[in-house]
Amino acid sequence: MEILDCERITKAKRAFTTRRIPTERMRMLLSPPAEPKAGDLVLARIETLGHHKSVELPSGRKAALAATDEVVLAYGNRYAPDQFEAMVPADLGPCHMVAAGGVASRAMTWHDKTMSPTAIVPLGLVTNSCGRVLNVADFAVAPQPARLTPPTSMNSGKTTTAASLVRGLARAGFAVGAAKVTGTGAGNDIWSMIDAGACAALDFTDGGFATTYLAPIDALVEGAQRLLHSLAAAGAEIAVLEVADGLFQSETAALAKSPKFRQLTGGVLFAAGDAMGAVAGCERLRELGYDVLGLSGLLTCSPLARREAGAANAPVYGVKELTDPATAANIVSGILNPRLMVIAGGAQCLYQES
Repeated sequence: MEILDCERITKAKRAFTTRRIPTERMRMLLSPPAEPKAGDLVLARIETLGHHKSVELPSGRKAALAATDEVVLAYGNRYAPDQFEAMVPADLGPCHMVAAGGVASRAMTWHDKTMSPTAIVPLGLVTNSCGRVLNVADFAVAPQPARLTPPTSMNSGKTTTAASLVRGLARAGFAVGAAKVTGTGAGNDIWSMIDAGACAALDFTDGGFATTYLAPIDALVEGAQRLLHSLAAAGAEIAVLEVADGLFQSETAALAKSPKFRQLTGGVLFAAGDAMGAVAGCERLRELGYDVLGLSGLLTCSPLARREAGAANAPVYGVKELTDPATAANIVSGILNPRLMVIAGGAQCLYQES
């Protein structure tokens, strides 16, 4: 066990995924051999720059990296078809930084057009003064009394759709909260929601996950409930909840099938990249018992795709429509019972306070 002096930990570049953990709690270093777990904090040295040449700090600023830099990251699994699939290694041996938000993992495969991952050398797990390894889960938002009653929603166009809806609802006079329930730790989506007018914005790192790939579904549902209750406690009347990735991704598929998650939903705004995906996604969600309130996403950039998506028998909303306060208010008017509205494909939800 090695003592971490204040100067060293202050000079290290702390990643966004670690933002909820106070620097003063980072007191010691548990050196190899040790077996990391998802969410554990690690002090690592940049060995060779690859795909990620910067790390997102808790402030959201992207700090440039160089070989020999020390960084504080969180271990986590990653699922990103356009970048990496990566797993938490069984030891503190050399591995990779697989996300700009600060995720340490061992890259197994990556997209043909993606550079090799940035190589890191873990120096040890970060612990408190008693030698207990610090984990993102230990600093999750505190449970709040349930103030929201069951609601609905999911997305696949996805952050633009969610942010547009947040903007439209805020313009319509709602106090809108936003939360991202699954994905890989990074601040971009949170900043987008705040810029769009959300009164509060959270993500799964606030719920105790550095990443959600391979996380237990019950834990993800509980995390979603915790985030929604926290948004309500912050004054949100309605909350837009984003779920990353598509309906075939393992965690998204399992969440969609989960009765407990479905109880958090009352209507779905599904965002898709093309008409075929939109129609298939609508059919799947309806089979699972969701009420699809409309379609959105990249398909709305093409007049032909919008027309073809009409086969789903659901209205299609582009950015212009979603940011219009009258349209946004009309979308939620049918679920003011009060129920959640989900944006699916990647997935997003909307909650109304009782």
